Amino acid sequence: MGVKPDIWIEEMALKHGMIEPFEAGQVSQATISYGVSSYGYDLRVADEYKIFTNVNSSIVDPKHVDPKSFIDYRGPVCIIPPNSFALARSVEYFRIPRDVITLCVGKSTYARCGIIVNVTPFEPEWEGNVTLEISNTTPLPAKIYSFEGICQVLFFEGSGPCRISYKDKNGKYQKQIGIAPARI
Repeated sequence: MGVKPDIWIEEMALKHGMIEPFEAGQVSQATISYGVSSYGYDLRVADEYKIFTNVNSSIVDPKHVDPKSFIDYRGPVCIIPPNSFALARSVEYFRIPRDVITLCVGKSTYARCGIIVNVTPFEPEWEGNVTLEISNTTPLPAKIYSFEGICQVLFFEGSGPCRISYKDKNGKYQKQIGIAPARI
């Protein structure tokens, strides 16, 4: 198993609809880069956010997410409060092949500002918009730019298809559209 190069990513995206919409080149002029990179794909964050707040003194419980724990926001820029986080979604819709697993990692531009995107895999045969977890680890408000790069997806091809895919398991986040909060 190895990291797949840009040519493989472009072929899979164009022939099999693995990434839609797909940006074949790296877009980086006056923007935080997105599109195909050497060994991955820099995905974009959409303009939809769920910003966590403690206005209602709620407890964050992954088994019982209280909708009052966050506020919905839509705009060209999202401000994440100090030491807080937001959920967002990718612009791109992914369809991961059965013999591929991905790893999503934050971009260094944001990381150098104390803004961390959770490291997460996209399992074989998972599909949907990616729900992104964006943490502001700083004591200052942090700015996120909609429709620009937020993280990089690395693709790893197995020596063959897996026995049980995310689709086979009827995964709870399969074919998600929009932002999907934690589910049990």
